[in-house]
Amino acid sequence: MGIEVVVEGLTKSFGTQRIWQDVSLTLPAGEVSVMLGPSGTGKTVFLKSLIGLLKPERGRVLIDGVDMVNSPERDIYETRKKFGLMFQDGALFGSMSLFDNIAFPLREHTRKKESEIRRIVMERIDVVGLLGAEGKLPGEISGGMRKRAGLARALVLDPQIILCDEPDSGLDPVRTAYLSQLLIDLNAQIDATMLIVTHNLDIAATVPDNMGMLFRRELVTFGPREVLLTSEEPVVAQFLSGRREGPIGMSEEKDAATLAAEAAGARGADAPREIIPQLEPSPGLPPRRAVTRRKERVLGMLDRLPPAARTAITHTYAVHVTGGAPGTSGGTGTSGGPGASSVSGASAAPGTPTLPTRANGSGA
Repeated sequence: MGIEVVVEGLTKSFGTQRIWQDVSLTLPAGEVSVMLGPSGTGKTVFLKSLIGLLKPERGRVLIDGVDMVNSPERDIYETRKKFGLMFQDGALFGSMSLFDNIAFPLREHTRKKESEIRRIVMERIDVVGLLGAEGKLPGEISGGMRKRAGLARALVLDPQIILCDEPDSGLDPVRTAYLSQLLIDLNAQIDATMLIVTHNLDIAATVPDNMGMLFRRELVTFGPREVLLTSEEPVVAQFLSGRREGPIGMSEEKDAATLAAEAAGARGADAPREIIPQLEPSPGLPPRRAVTRRKERVLGMLDRLPPAARTAITHTYAVHVTGGAPGTSGGTGTSGGPGASSVSGASAAPGTPTLPTRANGSGA
């Protein structure tokens, strides 16, 4: 299972430029979270701070008792092996084949034999749909294939925490949909803690268990998907709807006069926000345990939410239980509301690659 990541009072600057300050949140163990925000708000900087590649000026990042900001470098280095990082551009070595790129962490951090390395690498290549391309150089394949190779490399050490920096960047809508399903399937199989940075509203609405947003150098909010999808916070509602009216402007934020003019010209209240069904694992994979954990948290905070949010969440959960609305699975299909269970079985459906469980996957 994945590891809980606790962030306390994190503050990061470059010179005199403050990126964000006093960021505190907890990434629940084994759940998929997404960090949203306009361009330039420091989402990638946040990822790099979690893994210890950048040093914030203040705060802590606690992972299994190790502070990735203040602990000795040796402890940080060892803890970093629990991470898998999918870089925004793939970050592949241009002179190495895809196979050698994906094998690199195994050769660098383990003492496995080449035969074992080959088996593991080919399994990961199969999972991301790159069989037959393992001998090619990064410059000989498309950007989408490089993304998938980067994801395969992030998986070879069986990470307990997976960080994905804009995994959809440069992908067409169809490949993005496949990638979204792949991330859900991975979480169902290995129950890893995952954090995804993205601007893609489809990924944000259908993949994560939890959502957060950075804006104006602060963490605006972080919590279960149902709460953010029904949020009345203006910047969250604007971002998730993709409209021009709201606090976000072309240069990140609008001035008071522009906001006042928009408010004066408003044509009434927004329609209630819809809780879009979350993706489920592919048929044959186990149901995601993260869904049950998240729903328990949501029900525990239900009485503290605004009336409109309570109504939307209660309706969504009720529809799922009864299976009475179009587009929901009633717990047995492959698409449905939050918490829906997929068909479970001993093996996945034909064409659905699975990750075998290995003892001591990171090697000695």
